Amino acid sequence: MDLDSLRQGNFHQLGEAITDWQNMTKHLKTLAEDADKNLKGKAHKANWAGMNATVTREFIDKTAGEFSDAHTQADTVTKILSDTRGELIDYRTQVNDAIDRGLKKNLTVMDMGDGSFMVTRSTRPDWASDPSGQNDTTSQKDADDLRDEIQRILDKATESDSTAAEALRLIADQAKYGFSGASYADRDSAAKAIADADKMAKILAKNPHDVTNTELASLNSTLAKYKGDPLFAEEFATSVGPKKLLTFYAGIADPYQAQYDPERGKQAKQLQKNLGITVGQATLSDSDAMQGWEKKMIKLGPGQLDIDDASNPTGYAVMSNLMRFGDYGDQFLNDYGDKLFAYDKQVNGEGISLWVNNANQGDLNYWGYKNDRGRDPVTGFLEALGHNPDASTQFFAQPDGAGATVNKGSEVNDHLKYLTQERVWASDVTLEGKHGHVAGRDSLGHALESATTGYAYDAEPMTEKDPMIPGSGDRRTAATAGVMEEVAYLYGSEDGPKMLRAQPELADSLGKMAGAYIDDIDYSLSGVGESAKDADTFPAKYQGRADFTNAGAINFLSVLGQDENSHRAVTAAQHLYTLSQLDAHSSTSDADIEHAHDALITGAQARGILDNSRVEQAQTDYGEGSEESNKSLGRSADWIKLGAGAVVAGGVAAIPLPGTSAAALVVAPLAADTVGEAVNTFIGQQIDKGVDDAEADPAEKSQLTSSQFYGKGANQLGAAYQSYIEDSSKATDVADKEDWKDDINNAYYGTGSHENEYRGRASCKD
Repeated sequence: MDLDSLRQGNFHQLGEAITDWQNMTKHLKTLAEDADKNLKGKAHKANWAGMNATVTREFIDKTAGEFSDAHTQADTVTKILSDTRGELIDYRTQVNDAIDRGLKKNLTVMDMGDGSFMVTRSTRPDWASDPSGQNDTTSQKDADDLRDEIQRILDKATESDSTAAEALRLIADQAKYGFSGASYADRDSAAKAIADADKMAKILAKNPHDVTNTELASLNSTLAKYKGDPLFAEEFATSVGPKKLLTFYAGIADPYQAQYDPERGKQAKQLQKNLGITVGQATLSDSDAMQGWEKKMIKLGPGQLDIDDASNPTGYAVMSNLMRFGDYGDQFLNDYGDKLFAYDKQVNGEGISLWVNNANQGDLNYWGYKNDRGRDPVTGFLEALGHNPDASTQFFAQPDGAGATVNKGSEVNDHLKYLTQERVWASDVTLEGKHGHVAGRDSLGHALESATTGYAYDAEPMTEKDPMIPGSGDRRTAATAGVMEEVAYLYGSEDGPKMLRAQPELADSLGKMAGAYIDDIDYSLSGVGESAKDADTFPAKYQGRADFTNAGAINFLSVLGQDENSHRAVTAAQHLYTLSQLDAHSSTSDADIEHAHDALITGAQARGILDNSRVEQAQTDYGEGSEESNKSLGRSADWIKLGAGAVVAGGVAAIPLPGTSAAALVVAPLAADTVGEAVNTFIGQQIDKGVDDAEADPAEKSQLTSSQFYGKGANQLGAAYQSYIEDSSKATDVADKEDWKDDINNAYYGTGSHENEYRGRASCKD
């Protein structure tokens, strides 16, 4: 900051600009509130169908979000400008006061240009003839003190000006299109975020072996403090640089260091998470600096880092373990994944794995370590996709030129085919881990869940107050449906039973995916072959709904029914969806009664396919009528308890899976946009009744013969039917006249591969 620039700066013009920004911020706040309450609010309350219910509503949501971001950015810019102007005016006052004091001591301050200034001592002409002999009493020390004081003020003014400029530049560069959501209360908070990022970057500049546990604790606490801060994240990432980030984490996380220093191991575990989140946030920036950073990081992937730590890992091995945490830029993840997979295809094969072998002891994953040492970089990358739904949907998108439905291998994404049919997977468990468990396939399931549902696979449960993260309601699109069609084609194919059998880690995810599309599956089941599908009873809830074909839906369900985990997830979703159909259709309206009948019949058909497959596979595995077979069926019948913890909001139900983490959910569509606990007439009553029945007989819970298993299924369908008609004489008359009971029984018992070779896939034999 030049002396004259500070003293003569036109802060009046800056004040006028701030006033303009303040006015703009007020207007944008009004627009943002109006967009949220009126535009977005009315759009969600509107009873739209078809294109308006999907494309228009999605566009309105994004538009409302842009207004909010515009207000946030304008408010932040206003605060930074206002704070900076106030500080600079104060520094100008301090400089002028110092200069005035100097004049009284006969000291003159002159701007010399180029950021320099001079303090000189003045000489009065009459001093030589002064009778008193008085001469200049100003010392050189006075001049030096004044110079130092002014320099300190100028340094502070420079810092105020430059940090404000840096913050504004970073904010402006965050988004090339639209607006940044970066929010700061004042210039100081933005400047501190940048300064703290630089301070932490200096720790990473050290040799990791020289970094103390105290420094690591400080690094972790600071990274956690600035979680989600865009300026901090970008400044930190660009200051550290891609290679130093990788070598530093590998040096800290080296398993041998953690083995000999447990405290270091604890800090390394948190560092993996905190670094992953911070770097992910940085990749959300569109700035040129971060674009260059990302390209360098990807280029480092296949090469070893030339370090003595962690078995001298590749860039992929380190970065993939960091990206298990955080929200990453979609383009970065897709570019990274494309390069990783191209390299993996070159080195993957039978025999010794490049990644998982005795020579590689670079365990860089601290989370779920027993079953996943983190040596396979594909696993960590897939976990990243599991937390980044948009990126995952893009990564597994149908190839260009695919038809309306997926009915041949050429219409399946190459990445998906490689991972499910071609890649040789290796177990990366410790001696204490689950023998034979392949964490990578589990992570593939997570990635596909996010790709098909639009939710992170471990999104938190919904409540009325805090909807499911990262949003509430149905997040399916034509793109997510396209991925789901690919999955259903692969696992509903002739090889589907063998694929599922060989990939047991995927079963729960496949069940959750099917549950998320149960309305589209029922729609595909509702016709006669490919004709007369019932779009009135099973309307599309989003544009470009999944089309599995009638045979495809049957085949897919029949494969999912074979595994206990996939069976329970999709059965729970089917049950809740059918109950929601009964909730949505009044038992006093002719049209609604017809829809309720169709929903019951199609639900019974889907349930019949699933249950038949479950019985057939249990008998194939353990022998018909055997104790183990009956135990397996007993476990499969216990799915009814899933509904007890279900919460509904925005037209979807979040159904927790017991025996897993609280965040493991089946996200199932409902026929009506109900909100709150699942206590509506049919959903709540039938779930409660089913749970009570399941608890009533512990012996039945532990073992069921195939006959009892089918009987339990028929009873649950019958209970839903009875509940619908019991308080409506009109519905009772229609049901009696049309013999609904026979329709339901025939739909439930008359489906399955053992009844007809065209009704699904046969059980898998080892």
